[in-house]
Amino acid sequence: MNEPRVLALANQKGGVGKTTTAINLGTALAAIGEDVLIVDLDPQGNASTGLGIGHKQRIHSTYEVLVGDCDLAATIVETAVPHLRIAPSTLDLLGVELEIAHDRDRAFKLKKAIQALASIDGFECTYVLVDCPPSLNLLTINAMTAADAVLVPLQCEFFALEGLSQLLKTVEQVKDTLNPRLSIHGIVLTMYDARNNLSGQVVADVRQFMGEKVYQTVIPRNVRISEAPSYGKPALLYDLKCQGSQAYVRLASEIIQREKTLRAA
Repeated sequence: MNEPRVLALANQKGGVGKTTTAINLGTALAAIGEDVLIVDLDPQGNASTGLGIGHKQRIHSTYEVLVGDCDLAATIVETAVPHLRIAPSTLDLLGVELEIAHDRDRAFKLKKAIQALASIDGFECTYVLVDCPPSLNLLTINAMTAADAVLVPLQCEFFALEGLSQLLKTVEQVKDTLNPRLSIHGIVLTMYDARNNLSGQVVADVRQFMGEKVYQTVIPRNVRISEAPSYGKPALLYDLKCQGSQAYVRLASEIIQREKTLRAA
């Protein structure tokens, strides 16, 4: 197969909607015919749980991939969504940084694992979405080194821009030292509350600061999105017609459109 497009979903702040975006964007892309693999690099494993993958189904995990005990293909589990698979994580990932810290290729572990997938006959994958932990640690650096671009979920709250500048600095450092092709694919504003004046102000500020890098689609604060993970389902399976699900369908279309523009450039 051709090498997939790799997008790292990153933000060092927790609770901004990274995992929710990975699950629902992955589902929306799969629904329009893309073959999607989510790589769960967060030790909490919420992307795995949110797609209904219990701990007993996680026979191999991304921890084993990074320490070299198995290849990425061996970890992959099918989900209830056609065309959507996941490489699950376990709490073992908490210790991975210490285990690989002295390896010369420590920042390239995930990149090599994804490249190895492309050499497998019959394995189809057009997008890899990497769900990063809420910190700028070696796991996130591995994701950025493997990625073509970074997708930044940003919560519509007062301190949103404060954390963004640190993340952008990290992206630039990775680009300069480890991955010259890395770029910001886009910023997706999450947890938007139309009743809250602050949400609207944050949207305006981020658009002014980042311009066209901000996706037009804004993800609303939505009860159905919050409920879905407890049923082990993406929101799009739990309630396709809710506002949150429809926003992720629009985001997937917007990302595909950006990809076409990038390829044409």
